[in-house]
Amino acid sequence: MQRTTVLPVDEVVLVLTSLPDRDAALRLAHGLVERRLAACVNVLGECTSVYRWRGAVETAREIPVLIKTRTALYREVEAAIGELHPYEVPEVIALSVTRGLPGYLQWVGESTTISIG
Repeated sequence: MQRTTVLPVDEVVLVLTSLPDRDAALRLAHGLVERRLAACVNVLGECTSVYRWRGAVETAREIPVLIKTRTALYREVEAAIGELHPYEVPEVIALSVTRGLPGYLQWVGESTTISIG
């Protein structure tokens, strides 16, 4: 009988960012999943962002992205976003997960762990 371990809920984090277009968002999503830094990345539909940048109020179309990963990988995810993101100062916000389906949490752990052997 194979024993599985469910990742504790406090070891899962949801990271939010937004990119200027769908192609950039998909490049980031593929890069994170291929490196096993994220179990899943949701590339959402276009939205309009209003923000202050360098003293002016700006409006831009952006693609929001939701990244599911382990808390232990946050620094690596942040570094990868910095490497793959076209913005000078990308939005990177991490939200702690307080509840989750045990099977999903297990999958997040398994999908972000490199198998040796």
